[in-house]
Amino acid sequence: MSVQRDNEGERSAHGPHRSALYGSIPKTQLPIVYHPDYNITFMGLEKLHPFDAGKWGKVIHFLKEEQFLHDGNFVEALEATEEDLLVAHTKRYLKRLKWSLVVATITEIPPLVFLPNFLVQRRVLRPLRTQTGGTIMAGKLAVERGWAINVGGGFHHCSGDRGGGFCAYADITLTLKFLFERVEGICRATIIDLDAHQGNGHERDFLDDQRVFIMDMYNRHIYPHDGFAKRAIRRRVELDWDTEDAEYLQKVALHCEGALNEVRPDVIVYNAGTDVLDGDPLGGLAISPHGIVKRDELVFRAARCRGIPILMVTSGGYQKKTARIIADSILNLREQALIGPEEEGEGLTRTLPGQPSATINHITTINNHQPHLQPSATINHIYNHQPHLQPSTTINHIYNHQQPSTTSTTINHIYNHLQPSTTSTTINNHQPHLQPSTTINHIYNHQQPSTTSTTINNHQPHHNHQPHHNHQQPSTTSTTINHITTINNHQPHQNHLQPSTTSTTINHIYNHQSHLEPSTTINHI
Repeated sequence: MSVQRDNEGERSAHGPHRSALYGSIPKTQLPIVYHPDYNITFMGLEKLHPFDAGKWGKVIHFLKEEQFLHDGNFVEALEATEEDLLVAHTKRYLKRLKWSLVVATITEIPPLVFLPNFLVQRRVLRPLRTQTGGTIMAGKLAVERGWAINVGGGFHHCSGDRGGGFCAYADITLTLKFLFERVEGICRATIIDLDAHQGNGHERDFLDDQRVFIMDMYNRHIYPHDGFAKRAIRRRVELDWDTEDAEYLQKVALHCEGALNEVRPDVIVYNAGTDVLDGDPLGGLAISPHGIVKRDELVFRAARCRGIPILMVTSGGYQKKTARIIADSILNLREQALIGPEEEGEGLTRTLPGQPSATINHITTINNHQPHLQPSATINHIYNHQPHLQPSTTINHIYNHQQPSTTSTTINHIYNHLQPSTTSTTINNHQPHLQPSTTINHIYNHQQPSTTSTTINNHQPHHNHQPHHNHQQPSTTSTTINHITTINNHQPHQNHLQPSTTSTTINHIYNHQSHLEPSTTINHI
């Protein structure tokens, strides 16, 4: 570790080195990173490890078949150079990789020990270095575009001075160190590691680094059993053999929300291992293909609703059908408007401090009485169409742990984690003049600006002024909007709040309206 610190001290004295990995990427290319060199083919020796060493190319093939990708609209990864690798790795460790015995041990392919190291470098380590370069590139893209996916990477067992578990380079650590060093405003990061194995590599690297919050959910009974590294995990979720979808997805939703509410990061690295799949020879869990697709959707929703950039890497997965599942998950993220071209995903780009625009994206379910509204209807750019609103009325990043002092935010992805059949969002089915793209600016009724609790329900006018419904002082100018219970369908007389009002706090209405049906609630704004 002392050598690593010396390397870092040398870099800090001269500033970050010039890296091709941080070059400019055309906007015409999606932030999906891949290179054909990702795939490992070497006289069949790669088949001696259960890892599908060609799965990354298969993912791209499936995405091209579905016409989501084509040659030229995704980013081609570059190989990480030795200077790039030294941002996180010690010189001593990189020198050790020049011994075939060391590489054979790390990759768990014993016959490599008998091959000249120049062949091992070219056929095994170069693909891993290219995937590592792809993860670093995707980190920058995620911050710039709001999301990015490296079709490879996720070598979460490798730390700065040791490798293992088919992980020779610490791409997650490298990506975050690159961001911390080179991108202004990136000061905190959260790693959400949902591979079936404990991510002991990045945990060792960030053991004493308070900038990085680690959530790790893994099978407690399998490799690597690294008790020392577990000390770095801020939210640890240990699973038992054969954990199935219902329990798994409930824990994913609960702990992702909890982790992001506990510490708000500037970027998320999501290690999306598919070795949780039922039947995986190494994972020991029993998650269905649909469960994996839903898991990835939950994580992306949690990030996107908060406006936090997210980078996904694919990590482990040891069955031939893994590639198809990864492709299906990426396609589902696109269908859910969580990723996609900028012209299709308008409003998904990260909201930077000071931007006077607000966006409501992806209302999960819209009332059954509005057949002309699609379930994925998107309401975009509220502020831009309301020139009379001052920037101080922009609503940004409403979430449970927002500080009352925050006065400007964005609402992204109104949703909940219930199944669509149990989620009901009423958008006034007796107001036919509202079009699917209707701009919704203020949650409003006859409440005075100084009143802090609002119920929008014309059948209950006597509930409009109940300041005891929450505990916020009337003087607070901006806070969290939680659990808006009902938007009733008979309110033709609703009035806008005055433009001078910076924001309205509506907290836990449903809890104080016991006569209202749960099916009419809007949850988790």
